Amino acid sequence: MANYLPEPEFRHGSTLKTGVLLVNLGTPDAPDAPSLKRYLKQFLSDHRVVEIPRPIWWLILNGIILNIRPKKSAKKYASIWTAEGSPLKTNTEKQCRALERELSNSTSSPLVVKYAMRYGNPSIPSQIMELKEQGCENILLVPLYPQYAASTTGSSMDALFDILKRYRNTPGVRVIRQYHDHPAYINALASRVEAFWQEHGRPEKLIMSFHGVPRYTLDKGDPYHCQCHKTGRLLAERLGLQPTQYMVTFQSLFGRAEWIKPYTEPSVVALAKEGINSIHVVCPGFPADCLETIEEIGMEVKAAFMEAGGRDYHYIPALNDDPVWINALTEITLSHLQGWLKTQWNQEDNQREGDLSQQRALALGAPR
Repeated sequence: MANYLPEPEFRHGSTLKTGVLLVNLGTPDAPDAPSLKRYLKQFLSDHRVVEIPRPIWWLILNGIILNIRPKKSAKKYASIWTAEGSPLKTNTEKQCRALERELSNSTSSPLVVKYAMRYGNPSIPSQIMELKEQGCENILLVPLYPQYAASTTGSSMDALFDILKRYRNTPGVRVIRQYHDHPAYINALASRVEAFWQEHGRPEKLIMSFHGVPRYTLDKGDPYHCQCHKTGRLLAERLGLQPTQYMVTFQSLFGRAEWIKPYTEPSVVALAKEGINSIHVVCPGFPADCLETIEEIGMEVKAAFMEAGGRDYHYIPALNDDPVWINALTEITLSHLQGWLKTQWNQEDNQREGDLSQQRALALGAPR
């Protein structure tokens, strides 16, 4: 017999709502080794992230990685931690609140907007429970990964469906699979770059650095690599760049396997040695600034470029809660909510309908 999670108390005539759940990758609770160990164990135990056979990977993960990497990673997180906490969590929360405001201005239908982390807190299961408790009969999952990858959007979908299987009364569900070529997203990226150039001038080369994935994922049919390049091409066209004026690269390598190329740090070092003195780096696959953008791109890659002879290096901050991006995110979200939102909704009509529904239910013997 199925062992379902308890359902929230239901009252006939209550207002049914639509839930919107933003999902980002995740962050440790604190910049210390114990927190990093918990976070990395959850992250690196995901079969979508690491496809090595489980028995072999269990030994590597628990015998080596979790005994060495947490302390090193904690130092990096400590270098970017703010008084508000993790930049990724802070920026995602700001995006969530801004999206909530814009959606409320766009529709009168009752909406609940939350955010979750695939790894860490707040978790997807806890936020799904919260949305159900607030009366959401439909939920839209909005992964903050513009380009689809099995290890990001695919994994978030796994987490969503795994928790839904544990409920008797499952809500309606939709997932935004990708928006790597959505005009509003491309426009937000271009606006961000152009605003930065107005202040700092144009570089000799614009580097578009995306998070890397193992090469075998491309060979096995993951569309991520192609979608990154399409984003890069569309952004370059929007900025009026020639192919020689920009470069798509991949960062954040992990392990010894070959990852999709070219790699970001070796690429900027090679450019410096070739005499390119001025580069700017933008990370289109990261809508919110995090460790990989602030520390890796903003500090590590910059140091490598300068040591190789480069003179002018700038990291262009992520979209974060830029109003142009929030407008784009609102447009993308609303396009996937069609049919769930009532074109005309008001509290008085809803209350009347709710009262009638309750009366009918009581007449049929429903509990008060």
